[in-house]
Amino acid sequence: MDSSKYVRYTAEQVETLERVYADCPKPSSLRRQQLIRECPLLSHIEPKQIKVWFQNRRCREKQRKESCQLQTVNRKLSAMNKLLMEENDRLQKHVSHLVYENGYMKQKLHTAPATTTDNSCESVVVSGQNQQQQNPTPQHPQRDANNPAGLLAIAEETLAEFLSKATGTAVDWVQMIGMKPGPESIGIVAVSRNCSGVAARACGLVSLEPAKVAEILKDRPSWYRDCRSVDTLNVLPTGNGGTIELMYMQTYAPTTLAAARDFWTIRYTTSLEDGSLVICERSLTSSTGGPPGPPTLNFVRAEMLPSGYLVRPCEGGGSIINIVDHLDLDVWTVPEVIRPLYESSKILAQKMTIAALRHIRQIAQETSGEIQYGGGRQPAVLRTFSQRLCRGFNDAVNGFVDDGWSLLCSDGMEDVTIAINSSPNKLIGSHYHSMLPTFGGVLCAKASMLLQDVPPALLVRFLREHRSEWADYGVDSYSAACLKASAYAVPCARPGGIPSSQVILPLAHTVEHEESLEVVRLEGHAFSPQDVALARDMYLLQLCSGVDENAVGACAQLVFAPIDESFADDAPLLSSGFRVIPLDPKSVPDGPAATARTLDLASALDVGPGNRSAGESDVNNYNRRSVLTIAFQFTFESHMQDDVAFMARQYVRSVVGSVQRVAMAISPSRLGSQLGLKSLPGSPEALTLAQWICRSYRVHTGGELLRANSQSEDVLLKQLWRHPDAIMCCSLKTNASPVFTFANQAGLDMLETTLVALQDIMLEKILDEGGRKVLCHEFSKIMQQGFAHLPAGMCVSSMGRAVSYEQAIAWKVLNDDDVNHCLAFSFVNWSFV
Repeated sequence: MDSSKYVRYTAEQVETLERVYADCPKPSSLRRQQLIRECPLLSHIEPKQIKVWFQNRRCREKQRKESCQLQTVNRKLSAMNKLLMEENDRLQKHVSHLVYENGYMKQKLHTAPATTTDNSCESVVVSGQNQQQQNPTPQHPQRDANNPAGLLAIAEETLAEFLSKATGTAVDWVQMIGMKPGPESIGIVAVSRNCSGVAARACGLVSLEPAKVAEILKDRPSWYRDCRSVDTLNVLPTGNGGTIELMYMQTYAPTTLAAARDFWTIRYTTSLEDGSLVICERSLTSSTGGPPGPPTLNFVRAEMLPSGYLVRPCEGGGSIINIVDHLDLDVWTVPEVIRPLYESSKILAQKMTIAALRHIRQIAQETSGEIQYGGGRQPAVLRTFSQRLCRGFNDAVNGFVDDGWSLLCSDGMEDVTIAINSSPNKLIGSHYHSMLPTFGGVLCAKASMLLQDVPPALLVRFLREHRSEWADYGVDSYSAACLKASAYAVPCARPGGIPSSQVILPLAHTVEHEESLEVVRLEGHAFSPQDVALARDMYLLQLCSGVDENAVGACAQLVFAPIDESFADDAPLLSSGFRVIPLDPKSVPDGPAATARTLDLASALDVGPGNRSAGESDVNNYNRRSVLTIAFQFTFESHMQDDVAFMARQYVRSVVGSVQRVAMAISPSRLGSQLGLKSLPGSPEALTLAQWICRSYRVHTGGELLRANSQSEDVLLKQLWRHPDAIMCCSLKTNASPVFTFANQAGLDMLETTLVALQDIMLEKILDEGGRKVLCHEFSKIMQQGFAHLPAGMCVSSMGRAVSYEQAIAWKVLNDDDVNHCLAFSFVNWSFV
């Protein structure tokens, strides 16, 4: 047969080829020849024709996928255009309303002098009464909770007020910074301005049908991490096919400094004439005309003003969602210093409104198969792990009496609170008792503190990446051992111990990477020959969220729990961690200056007499507070309660001190003179090391590392610090792996670390296999000759990013007695790959 002639395939031949295509879309030449030999239907067709068929089939598949993607994007753009047009109509109505009010006020101002000139108190009171009559506060008659007609009237009023907020001008909405509409964006998010309480609104698109979206939104505990419980007390059907539900909801307090909130609400679910689904909700209070629920111990009654969800079907599939959250959290019951937590609409938007949209979008992408997870875990299982970690941390922070928590007597200092739970079945599972026959319960040590000028995202990212800066390996060992049949002895402080290194293994992340679930492997090291039993790898399940510095009002959180190697789906999780919530609105300008901030602890090098660093100019523009909450949980045996309590209290105090030190280091205001920080040029050790590095380079290579016009040690150190090549030093010890001891600014940037965390990085961890082989081959040359030139290669930063360099120079650094002090490296023309 002529191979250039077009071949018309029969239905049987096409079916056979399709089966092969399903298994292997791009078969090799040998596979095609084998196919012709084994299949009689294809025996008269040339191999080249078979090859052309597979090429055409792959092309059709690619075109089909591209066509589907374009149709999907087109539907999203059409729906987003509809949303923007509706928003434009709403804004035009709002402008018309403001113009009318402006004209009315002008008329009143012009007519006021002509009508009256009496400025007495009585006139002012009468005027105020007239104004109050023009804008009366709605007073609803008391309704019987058992009367369906009365509840339906409240529900209809709630529906009307909710729709006026969702699509009307009842609230003056202001778009949140950074929330720009687009086919891939989370949606249009706005917060209230000058309204009672705090309010947020969002509009978004998802690929789920309205009924599924409504089902997800009504399951509030699945996506609202601060929701402790929701109880449906009564369900009443309505004549229009809807339902009225009487609800009671409890929410967690975000810190130990305030009480938790609860809500007694009515929820109304109905359909509109255009096919849209509406779920609206409001609190039942005496002012709204409904019966208020009884008060609950340890909870402050908050009010939900008309809020809810409008879910409309979208042309071509999917849904358009409008969300309104409007709360009055009774801020007067909160200490004044943390009232911004309860007065910020931006925080409400992040915790409730945006969280709901993100959860629905996550489930939509999981349903469509767009998200692939490793480790053999189903998405629902991984979401459950995240929810359990957050819930465990919230339970620890709040310590509710009905969960079995009780406070332990203080040791005279009120900085750390110790709570005991002797029956934590509902927290970590009943099978815990069978693991430890002498199981005494769970102990929680917690504290809250205020931070000044510390970006929450930056602090949490540092705590995640540099665990050795605050964690104690002995305490980690104790927590991990509690998962076994018998626990170790209570650890004591080990200041001379070698810190463990960590390896972060990602499990899953949300669509916008605002939250990540990961397993942390702590690589153990023995403190002494007697502690070899402790020198083993340990594992933590860790949830990190809110590390985007550009997210306005976002809470940054790092929560973890020890797990064993089996890591079963129902594994007990005892959550500990950190939560940092901003108290003041974000005032840092967006742009490169905001994202270029590094974690270095020695940037004070750029500050000196007559010098003003770039970071210092940002100090005045970056002034905000945040509240940090720390909670650590430990299991204990009955006879060791007092010992574990003492250990936990001291450990949390140690962690607080470490966090304060880190916060001072990474705060932009650290460059200000008000902190009184000494710049590194004043450190005698740093000055001496810089002199040794430059002198050794000159002696061994015959060249100059720096072009210093002065022999001043201060000038040498500053030039070394600002050198464009990555210069770093590592230890020279025969009985231990080389670890880094110093790096200039370029070296810290290349390793993506800080001077404080530099000591945790080993040389062998950053070099690839080729680099390690070259260094081993050249090491004897370096020791004999004093230096060696290493070829171009690759290395890995502490964050796991690949770094390439054109050349590297290694040389011995000698001290004043010509004794080997360390090994220095200079990586030339490095860049991230």
